[in-house]
Parts: sequence; C-alpha cells; structure tokens
Amino acid sequence: MNKEQVEQVITAYAKPIYGFALKRCASLQDAEDLAQEIVLKVFKALSVRDDIESMDKFIWTVAHNTLSNYYRDNAKGVFGNPVEELADTLASDTNVLQDILAKEDKKRLHKEIAYLSKLQRQIVIAYYYEGKKQEEIAKELEIPVGTVKWHLFEAKKDLMRGMEIMRNYEELKFNPITFSICGTNGSCGTKGENGNFFRSALSQNIAYVTWKEAKTINEIADILGVSPVYVESEAEYLEEYGFLTKKQDKYLCNILLSEDDEETVRLHDEMYQKAAKLFANELYDTLIKENVFEWQGEEMCQSEEDKNYILWALIPYIAAQSGEHLMEHTISFEQASTIRPDGGQNICYATVRNTEVSAPMYAQSMKNWCGPCWNANEDFTLWQIDSEWSERRVDDHYEIHAGRILSLLSSGKEKQLSPEEISYLKGMGILKRRYDGEAGASAYLQPVFIKNKEIGNRLLSLGSAIKEKYQKEFEAWKAPYVKAIMEKTPKHLLNMQKFGLQYIYHADGWFILHCMKELVANGKLKPVADEQKKALSTIIIANK
Repeated sequence: MNKEQVEQVITAYAKPIYGFALKRCASLQDAEDLAQEIVLKVFKALSVRDDIESMDKFIWTVAHNTLSNYYRDNAKGVFGNPVEELADTLASDTNVLQDILAKEDKKRLHKEIAYLSKLQRQIVIAYYYEGKKQEEIAKELEIPVGTVKWHLFEAKKDLMRGMEIMRNYEELKFNPITFSICGTNGSCGTKGENGNFFRSALSQNIAYVTWKEAKTINEIADILGVSPVYVESEAEYLEEYGFLTKKQDKYLCNILLSEDDEETVRLHDEMYQKAAKLFANELYDTLIKENVFEWQGEEMCQSEEDKNYILWALIPYIAAQSGEHLMEHTISFEQASTIRPDGGQNICYATVRNTEVSAPMYAQSMKNWCGPCWNANEDFTLWQIDSEWSERRVDDHYEIHAGRILSLLSSGKEKQLSPEEISYLKGMGILKRRYDGEAGASAYLQPVFIKNKEIGNRLLSLGSAIKEKYQKEFEAWKAPYVKAIMEKTPKHLLNMQKFGLQYIYHADGWFILHCMKELVANGKLKPVADEQKKALSTIIIANK
C-alpha cells in the first residue's frame, strides 16, 4: 500500500485501537504505550503489503498479538506476590478471550485450547464455554478459587502465544514409525499380550519419542504434530499399565525398543547363522544316532513320518532348555520386568523397522513366532512354540487354556474324563482319536510326551554337550553383537536389555527359528501333515 492509503487506515482505526488498549491496561500511560506499539506494527506491515483481504481482521490480529507480548513482558511484575492477592485482578477481565472469540477464527482457537495443560483446559472450557462461576469450578476440581483464577490468567497468555505462532495442525512433523514386532517376555495379564496396547500409530510413536529422553505432553505433541488432548489420554493409559514411567510432568519409555541398523543386523544374522548351523545339525544327527524314539522303553512311533513329527518338538525344546548352566545370570526377571495392574508381569519388547536398512534374516517368519511358552502344575509341564509351520495356539487366552489343559491331564490320571472334557482336549490338539480295528476308537496324546524327568534330563544333556563343545565359538560370535546393542541402549533400560541378552542361545526365539530354518533348508526336517500342525512343536512332560 502507498503512504496515503496507510495513513487513511491508521486514521480510521486510531480511536478503536486506543479503546482496545485502554480496556486492557492498568494505567493510561500503559494504554498509550500499547496503542502506539500496535499502530507502529500496523503501519510497518501495511507499508510493504498489498494482499490484506480483511483489514478489520488484520488490525485486530496485530492488536491481540501485541497485547500477548505486553502480558508476557509484564508478567514479571506479578512474580513473587501471593496468588490469592492477585487473583481477582488477574482473572476478573474476560474481554481478552471474548474478543478473540468474536474476531479470530473460532476453529483455530478451539484447536489451540487443546494445547493447554489438562487442568487449564478443564478450567477454560468450564468458565468460558459452560459459563460456570469460578467458585463452582473450584469446588468441582477440588482446588482453591485463587488457583482457578491464576490458571485462567495463565491460559490467556498461552492462548495468545499459540495464536501468534501459527501452528500447523494438520501435518506430522516427521514420518511416523511403526513396530515390526511387539511382544511379551513373561506372563500376560487379563488384557492380553503387550501388542494389544500398541495397535495404534499414536501409542507406538509416543513410546518412540520418549525412548531415550523424558518429555512432557506438549513436547511429545509438538514432535508428533498432533493435539496434546490425544497424547495426554494415551500417555496416561500407557503409564497406568507400565509402558511409560512418569516423573513430575515428564514421560519416559519403559519398553525395550530396538531400531535396526546395518551393523547390528549384520552381527545378529552372522551370530545366529553360525551357531544354528553347528548346533542344529549336530543335535539332529545325535538324536538319530541315539535313537531317542525308544528311550521311554516302548515304541514311540511307527513310521518315519512319526519320527519327523517328534523331531519337530524335541529339537526346539532341547535348543531352548539345554545348557542353562552356561548362562550368566546377572539380572533377575524381577529386576527387569514390570508388574501390570491387570495381573501380568513381563518385559515388553518392540522393534522399529528402518526402511533404509535390510531387515534381519527371517524377520517375516518371526512375525508368526511365539514362544517358547511353558506352563506347569504338580504333575505336568506344557511346553510349546507357535511358528509358520504350526497352527496358532498362543493368543490372549493362552494361559487360561494352558491351565485347563494341565488340570484335565491331572484329572485324567484319577478318573475318566467326561465327553465334554475329551472334546475340549481334542479341540486344543492335545488328544487325537485313533481307530484300532475291532477294539474300536480310542484317544491318545497328540503332543510329544516325555514320561519322566529322567528322560527329560537325558534329552537336555545331549544339547548341553553340544553347547559346551562350541561354547568358545558361541561366545565369540555373540560378544560384538552384545557390545553393539548395549552401546545403543538408554541407561534406564539397561536392566531389561541385560536380562534379554543373557538368554541368547537359551530359550531364545531367534536361535530356535534359525535352527529350524537350517534343518528345513537342508531337508533333515520334512513338512508335516495338516492334522499334525495342531500340536506341532508341543511337548508334555511328566514332572515326576
């Protein structure tokens, strides 16, 4: 605009601007200073702009932004004074917010209110939108009236500041991550496996941005580019179940996160490939040589297909459970795990996929993996893994089913099971119907059965001997991987990380998967029949 046009605008708005300032300042001198500052900013802006669509809206936007700076600059003047002494003067004038409501974009203001703290948001909505008196709000929130007034004053400043910075409410400030794996090490509670808590992109990204450093709700929201309202409720829920910890007003991730990089993926794959090639092949050959199929003093199988089915259970079981005396138990489960309010006690772990880095070998297969899982009562232990070769048995109700299976197996020693109980065990893949000619139909255990501890220990000793034989090699392959992982682990998650790293080559899903892949690839393990998948890689062990 040219100089003459600018002067015409200033002349038209001079008195309204002064009136605006006079309503909001404590003295005439302050009102004059504020009015002059507004006029000066308007003059400078109009002198270089010709694109003002609504002059009225433009003038009052500048006025409100200048006023917010005035409040901020003069806020120091009230510091050090008791809140109760200042409360009446701080919150008695509602014109500031009312003017915004009248002249600014209401939708934008509504979004900006979401960036207030939870308490301020409650107070602002109750006071300005629901028309409640300050005394009523104080009673409902169980806080002093002076605190309500103070928060109203602070909320005005925060709203002004937010309106001034022109947030982008629609676009994320970074590409959101996704978990490629989210699992549970330990017992699930009534709400099921940990992946149930991280099905939304928001919950995953809240954990990710607080992984290495604690952050406030507003800091998380600002990074993610979403409203604090959504972050706040989700963070509170995750904190309630132990996936976040909170200190003062900051949240910190409490799950074992890992993010792929080229070096750790390479070390991971090399470690497991080399160890599995040695262990799996030697274990397979040893089981065949020792003819473990007849160790129970009776024929355990009738065919090569039956032997193959038995090996699908024994090999992962021995890989997981053998050689425990070789482990270094420096961190206990109690030190590393979190007790959930739904009754679970576990470590939540998750992997963040970096699309620029190649995934670990067999990462897709690991998505179909669960276990080793083991549950026991006085009589029996049920041991099981889910894999791409088996049916899915492990779900949110697994522990309930495992408990019932064990109870029915114990009951079956003392009495005849009812038709309903037999039907349930068949449905779970534990019993299978067999036809014996003239003898008619009968039911037998479909999982591999180890009839006493002595045989179980003999089987595990075969695996222990192999792990002892190659212990130096195993440790040498593991050491650089452990070092790389520990260097990347935030301090507050070190116990969780150390606990998990203790189990490499022992009760280790990745190690078992690599062992099975090795034997499938070289043809030693053959595909099983569809009817065997219900109980594949399942073992029932008598505990006496």
